[in-house]
Amino acid sequence: MRIVVTGTGPGSIGLATAEALTAAGHEVGTSTRVNMDLTDRASVEAFAARVLDTGPIDVLINNAGVHLDLRNTWKQPQVVDGHEVHWRTNYLGTVQLTRALLPALLERAAETGEARVVHVVSKLHARGRNDAFFSDFGDTYSSWDAYGTSKLGLVHDAASLAERYGDVGLRAYSLHPGAVATGISARGMESSPVLKRLHALAAPLEKVFLKSPETGARTSVHCATAPDAVSGYYDQERLKEPARQAGDLEARAALWARTEEWLNGEAP
Repeated sequence: MRIVVTGTGPGSIGLATAEALTAAGHEVGTSTRVNMDLTDRASVEAFAARVLDTGPIDVLINNAGVHLDLRNTWKQPQVVDGHEVHWRTNYLGTVQLTRALLPALLERAAETGEARVVHVVSKLHARGRNDAFFSDFGDTYSSWDAYGTSKLGLVHDAASLAERYGDVGLRAYSLHPGAVATGISARGMESSPVLKRLHALAAPLEKVFLKSPETGARTSVHCATAPDAVSGYYDQERLKEPARQAGDLEARAALWARTEEWLNGEAP
């Protein structure tokens, strides 16, 4: 199979996923922040065009994303391209890439009987709010809640893809990879020398109590390749129920419609 994995920087789950899939004999294409910026429409379009130019695609694994301000000190959202940074990066950028590659995935499904889309999310989607989609969060901003909202959006998107295209062979997944030692926990501490030093001292413990990227990649690999993996939300390679708000069908439909407006260049 030909598989595309985004977010494959050094030490990442994405890189471990790509390496595992390559070792299993699949042809794997990758992205990093250097060759695709999820906050930039033109950059995403250019990356999608490069993918399409190199041949058919069987599986798209959307691993790329950000979790900023881990100390939760921001009082107001950081805005990028008119949107809160986590929403713009994790949700809108990911969905733009997915929609750009969707025709090729559907064509592949018609040819072979199957294609797959995999969104790497987080248990923190449970902190997300359906009513915060496309919002500025007002005076209640929390970067952790914003991150959760972006991942909740992706849980909805995977479910929408499965509902809309499952009967023509597209399987769609969202998944929690587990608590993984990837270095992301160091982010947001650069402005605090004390916390940065404490993190450096605690780093060896991360390797004891947190999963390795290779272990964290297993659920992505499972969703991408396991013959019996039906569409849905996965945790530790098992089909699970996502958070309650992910089951709101009205919010899911509204999110799809408003996302289409954004993709078409309209203000949602």
